Amino acid sequence: MNQVMLRELNLPEDYELLAELLNTWLSEPTTAERLKQEDDQMFTVGDTYKDADGRLAGYDRTRMVAVDERDRIVGFVSTWRAPWTEPGVLNNTFLVAEDSRGQGIGDALYCHAAEWGTMLGADTLYSEVWDDCPESVRFAERRGFRKDRHMFQSVLQLDGFNPNDEEDKLTLERLTGGGIRLTTLAEESGEASERNLHELYCETLPDIPGYVGEVPYFEEWRKWHLAVEGYAEDRVLIAADGDRYIGVSNVLYNEQTNGMYHEYTGVSGAYRGRGIALGLKIAAARLAHQRNASYIRTDNDSLNGPILSINRKLGYEPLRGKYRIVAQLGETRL
Repeated sequence: MNQVMLRELNLPEDYELLAELLNTWLSEPTTAERLKQEDDQMFTVGDTYKDADGRLAGYDRTRMVAVDERDRIVGFVSTWRAPWTEPGVLNNTFLVAEDSRGQGIGDALYCHAAEWGTMLGADTLYSEVWDDCPESVRFAERRGFRKDRHMFQSVLQLDGFNPNDEEDKLTLERLTGGGIRLTTLAEESGEASERNLHELYCETLPDIPGYVGEVPYFEEWRKWHLAVEGYAEDRVLIAADGDRYIGVSNVLYNEQTNGMYHEYTGVSGAYRGRGIALGLKIAAARLAHQRNASYIRTDNDSLNGPILSINRKLGYEPLRGKYRIVAQLGETRL
């Protein structure tokens, strides 16, 4: 590594430079302000322990940056687990600036994560790589990672979206005519409604192909799914049967791109196959079009056939995807 040094994040000074680097990798751009907001929501002190099966539990994290002689951030690693993360697992983000690759920076960042994980007693590492970046895939595979899941991005460009499409109108009419009530969290604001929504997430999140770990408890779920940048109560679209919430599509707004993103779409198991997810997706596209957003984007697991079928029906166009990759820590190669 030529004149590149690893050091801990220096905050808040590093937020701007870190956002610049992350935006070369993220599909939806971030900002220094958003990074600070996320940090402010984090647990400040780690607390890990071994569960009854002897596997790592609890929460902690480490973050390091690689800086060049001008103190430009050219690499970043974040290794972490939350209280609801699967036992034994550490999640990782590895990133090296494109013009600084091939200098050993990735190896140094990876070694830090692996050594820190070994010290904690973790046994499994998760990370992600873009599926159109073969050099990243090869880097990971040489260090013992294997592909675990394939996740797809897709986007609906709203300049050609017709909010008065007759088939879409019929879909929504069938739902409401069948006793399904379409509403928003803004129309039913309050903690009781948020707790009903959390119950729906608890039921439906584990059904997503590839979902691991547990659903965060209410306070943390609210922090990471509702109290985030781009959230608004009137963009949480809800399908209800009486007082019971049976479907949701939570849409976030990104001011930088004038785009919207499906944070989550889920339908209660007993109500699937009735067009509720399709209706919620139509309502989300209509909302985005009404607010003059440029696009609405989503990410889905490759094995989530029903949602992928809905996206195709609505005209979502496929984009590049990501592989989730996994390695057993004792078998990784430093």
